[in-house]
Amino acid sequence: MSRRDWYLITNAVVLGWIVLAIVAVGVHRSIDQPLWLMVHLPLLGAATAAILIWSQHFADTLLRCTAPGGRAGLGIRLGAHTIGALLVVAGVLTAAFPLVVAGAIVVGAAIVAHAVLLGIQSRSALPSRFGQLVRYYIAAAVVFLAGIAIGAVMAGDPTLTGRLVTAHLVLNAYGWIGLTALGTLVLLWPTVLHARIPDSADAAARLALWVLLGGLVLAAIGPLADLQALVAVGMAVWVAGALLIAREGWREARAMPPGTFAGWSLACAFAWVVGAAATLAVQAAITPDWAALRDLYLVVLGPLVAGFAVQLVSGALSYLLPVVAMGSPAGAKVGAEVLDRGWAFRVVAFNGAIVLYLLPMPSLVRVLLSFVAAGVVVAFLVLMIRALVVGRRVRRGEGAHPDRSGRVGIGMPTAAAPTRPRGAGGLVAGFAVLALCVAGGVAADPAAAGIGVAGSTDGIVATGETTSVTVQVQGMRFTPDVIEVPVGNTLEVTFENTGTDVHDLTFGNGVRTARLAPGASETVDVGVIGADMAGWCSIAGHRQMGMELTVVAVGAPEGTAQEHGAATDGPSAAEDIDLGGTAPDDAFEAWPAALAPAPDETVHRVTLDAEEVVQEVAPGIRQERWTFGGTAPGPTLRGKVGDTFEITLVNDGTIGHSIDFHAGSLAPNQPMRTIRPGETLTYTFTATQAGIWMYHCSTVPMSMHIANGMYGAVIIDPPDLEPVDREYLLVQGELYLGPQDGTADADALAAIAPDLVAFNGYADQYVHRPLEASTGERVRVWVLDAGPNVASSFHVIGGQFDTVYHEGAYQLRADEPGGSQAIALQPAQGGFVELVFPEAGDYPFVTHIMSDAERGARGVFHIG
Repeated sequence: MSRRDWYLITNAVVLGWIVLAIVAVGVHRSIDQPLWLMVHLPLLGAATAAILIWSQHFADTLLRCTAPGGRAGLGIRLGAHTIGALLVVAGVLTAAFPLVVAGAIVVGAAIVAHAVLLGIQSRSALPSRFGQLVRYYIAAAVVFLAGIAIGAVMAGDPTLTGRLVTAHLVLNAYGWIGLTALGTLVLLWPTVLHARIPDSADAAARLALWVLLGGLVLAAIGPLADLQALVAVGMAVWVAGALLIAREGWREARAMPPGTFAGWSLACAFAWVVGAAATLAVQAAITPDWAALRDLYLVVLGPLVAGFAVQLVSGALSYLLPVVAMGSPAGAKVGAEVLDRGWAFRVVAFNGAIVLYLLPMPSLVRVLLSFVAAGVVVAFLVLMIRALVVGRRVRRGEGAHPDRSGRVGIGMPTAAAPTRPRGAGGLVAGFAVLALCVAGGVAADPAAAGIGVAGSTDGIVATGETTSVTVQVQGMRFTPDVIEVPVGNTLEVTFENTGTDVHDLTFGNGVRTARLAPGASETVDVGVIGADMAGWCSIAGHRQMGMELTVVAVGAPEGTAQEHGAATDGPSAAEDIDLGGTAPDDAFEAWPAALAPAPDETVHRVTLDAEEVVQEVAPGIRQERWTFGGTAPGPTLRGKVGDTFEITLVNDGTIGHSIDFHAGSLAPNQPMRTIRPGETLTYTFTATQAGIWMYHCSTVPMSMHIANGMYGAVIIDPPDLEPVDREYLLVQGELYLGPQDGTADADALAAIAPDLVAFNGYADQYVHRPLEASTGERVRVWVLDAGPNVASSFHVIGGQFDTVYHEGAYQLRADEPGGSQAIALQPAQGGFVELVFPEAGDYPFVTHIMSDAERGARGVFHIG
């Protein structure tokens, strides 16, 4: 096989991992462990495969000799890594710990072979100026083995994850990938720039390696010894080592500034990894414990995965593949020109999307930014294929030779430095696309961005004076809650969110602040004051909990009306209810009530995305639902006594959310705390008691979050649970309808006046899509009352229960002579009933609180 074909085939593995990562981004909302996948497919997959290929290439060049085993040996190592990494991915997705261990062992074996062969190669090589850089690759491999071992331990015992995941991140991202990248950049960077390597680069690289290793050791010992401060110190030392290399790179860039996609991508990748390391150091220094530190990882993982790893791979391949895979300098030059097309636009759009994503943004803006970043990666793949095709067409067959001019240090065949493409148009286009993403997302969801329209009072003579007031938050109150303003004065309000949740401040004339995270502030011009006016927090339920204030117009004429404003917009959707006269359309799919048996695994890892989505809750009735995983109720979790559940909550919403699992017994301070939009939280508990348990958002006002759909069920099977023919789950909840496409009506919620009551989130859905069974089959129905306010009395018309399990205990068993007609549940209570239908027909089921049944808490068993 030719050298050119060899590199094309091996790098196809890298591109395959990149494609899988793009697919994971596209489907992450519908798969388990999405965050894990979006991190490990680029890092464990693409970046690690690229390291195996190109570190060996650079070692062969720097040491001027071939590694034992040659290409065949590298092919075996690359194949082992690919198989092992796929086993790890499959094991995590299926919660199969043996697969994770097997995959980790295979990957570890490939890395051990990689390190050993590099060591043998180094000992047998003749001395060379930069041969010592191979030590970076050997050290990185040793560090990676420790990271792999820690990852396998975490997969087997999630109770250790809180601490060990920090060591895993440090050793794998900053050790394996970081050391390899920094060692390579010592020579790849000046090569890409066509710059001369300063004499001081050798000593700087040698010193930097020891500093970097020292930082890694400290940062990894911190979690193992439960000393969080060591992580901060270790990462600060690591940053210092990286800056030693950066100093030399800066000198080279001053002489030959970057002007290609490869050059700018490598520069940005370096900036992101150093920035992420510094951020981790600060986070470790200021957070109170490991759980809090882990919840902030999203700020680090985004720059690490996208900013560093993806740009490192794409930037390096943009330079290396044309050089080694085109077969001639002419082909390499043409291929490089293709890969540089639109370089300024791609660099600006990709890095700008990451920066904006990390800022407080509405969720729709973040979705658009994600598409931009993914589009840039797809464009790179398309251009790479195009470059290979075009470059090979213009091959002239001239031989390749090492460059001995001293201007390029890696010793690869190179073409003349390409003409640096102009990037002004691309810069403008990149910023324009980012601006359109922000503007489009804000326009589509102005409430999430806090867009309001300032107003004034007609007929009032402005005094020209300004009254300035600062409003803060204490608990669920504004302070001050009365603002006195002389008539005719302009009111300027600085709103400081000193609370613990997202809040805004809306005035009766339409002026409002943005939704502000805790600690943020904003100043607004309320306008000229001529009448009393109300102010409130517009986030659903917050006004009803007391977040109101009054602007008093001092000196206003008698009888001046107060501008109160409204808590909701438009008429209530309750006016459109017609359960008896309308039906869902033919495409309607009922919430899946059928239950599968508890899985065999004892460790359950689930990611729940808190999302705010508009959904139909009855025929023709749409409401904004606050959901776990996009549905109300959220996903059903099931296991056995003794099982461990590791839940990752990702707040993809626009306000604070949290989660409370009744199935776990633990102090609520950390795992049940409210997290801001964009943050994550890990909640681990062991099921010690059987029963059906509620989980729900516990952010205040809790009633509003539950009424808007943030609830679900955890079923822990009793040890003696007998198998049955069919199992169903019905979760009863109330709906207090706001306007169409709006949130729940907080006033109706406070008055406990539901407009609809539903099983599994949609009124009458099982009337239109009946649940199936057959005569003679034993059917078990799990029932949970999620409330938040109304009790339930589950009854099957025409059926009798011979088994009743209520709140963790049997009240009736099938071998007893008695029977039951209903199971009575208060909010947050649950259980199951069993029955056998005696003959074919349709058996309605209801809550026997009949007014609630008539509001939609009913369905049908169709017995064939």
